[in-house]
Amino acid sequence: MRFQGSDNYISTDDLTLAVNAAVTLQRPLLIKGEPGTGKTMLAEEVAKALGLPLYEWHIKSTTKAQQGLYEYDAVSRLRDSQLGDPRVHDINNYIVKGTLWQAFNADEPVVLLIDEVDKADIEFPNDLLRELDRMEFYVYETRELVKAKHRPIVFITSNNEKELPDAFLRRCFFHYIRFPDKETMEKIVDVHFPGIKKHLLREALEVFFEVREVPGLKKKPSTSELLDWLKLLLADDIPPEALRSKDKKTIIPPLHGALLKNEQDVHLFERLIFMSRHNR
Repeated sequence: MRFQGSDNYISTDDLTLAVNAAVTLQRPLLIKGEPGTGKTMLAEEVAKALGLPLYEWHIKSTTKAQQGLYEYDAVSRLRDSQLGDPRVHDINNYIVKGTLWQAFNADEPVVLLIDEVDKADIEFPNDLLRELDRMEFYVYETRELVKAKHRPIVFITSNNEKELPDAFLRRCFFHYIRFPDKETMEKIVDVHFPGIKKHLLREALEVFFEVREVPGLKKKPSTSELLDWLKLLLADDIPPEALRSKDKKTIIPPLHGALLKNEQDVHLFERLIFMSRHNR
């Protein structure tokens, strides 16, 4: 199985190479990059391109590694025992299979996405070392060893919010998704808006990359925010010349709420406007 990209996802040569290297090595592919650069979508598109089922485990700050394997619902079993329910005699009725168990149990190879692994506690990656390395785990309540029928293609995404343990990193093939340049960004936009006018796209990309280069931004706009902004520009039929004033009195682009996501960055642009007018 080799990934060659897809019609809905622009994969650079180095990213495609990384995906296929991880598949060949049978190691998890750890993907890092700015939020909104398509890390999660990569797993979805690889699954579609290879014709494989996708199992997704989206990590939260409260997520524990055990939840990906299974959970034993002791509370329900106690309640059922008090009610005299005959189900109580079979402990399997109270074992809730996690995403990893479901992926291991699949009758065909699957793509397994562990999304935003850095959101969880620092011990979370270490707690999955054995399971991801040996593709097996033990269920103590039923004395059962669960082994993967087929080794899944594992994608692990990280927004780099915290450092990951060295032991975990050693078991992964690593790739950092660099922010797309203008040429790659044009290809990405063309996938989502194939009929967009070239003049509007050219002007919008100029403004977008200028916004990203403003020093002091707390949250630089990402690919997903550019796509949202373009969707609004097209919906409101904003002409290209409206994106940039000729006298440069206006710096904040129209519908900037799609690009700037906190008040600090909006205030920064307002100060730039004031300075621009003051220096005229």
